[in-house]
Amino acid sequence: MDDVDRWFDEYLAVFAACARGERDTAALLDYYAVPLLVTTGDGAFPLTTAGEVAGVLGKQVDALRAAAFARTELVAAKVTVLNATSALFAATFSRGRADRTEIDRPAVTYLIADGPVGRRIHVLAAH
Repeated sequence: MDDVDRWFDEYLAVFAACARGERDTAALLDYYAVPLLVTTGDGAFPLTTAGEVAGVLGKQVDALRAAAFARTELVAAKVTVLNATSALFAATFSRGRADRTEIDRPAVTYLIADGPVGRRIHVLAAH
């Protein structure tokens, strides 16, 4: 799990390309596990199919496109290796437009684990 930072940078690049409309949102399914647990201040939401995961990611991407998304900057990040196959990646992002105005500054913790189909995000916890 010592290359989690590099893997996450790759994921962020794909996410940003999707949010700018340069890639299809389906590309994000290469980074998310099914099932996926999403937790927010509103509750916990288990997503049990690829369609449900794609739907949630599609809503995020659509909202960013509508806000004229151009970039994501990693403001702070911490990786905590849990064992040989999993790690927590806690991060704060600044998402912005081409004119450098900020759209939002989400804080998220991801449980990233290696499984039968490769490395994937298994839990997305917004805080």
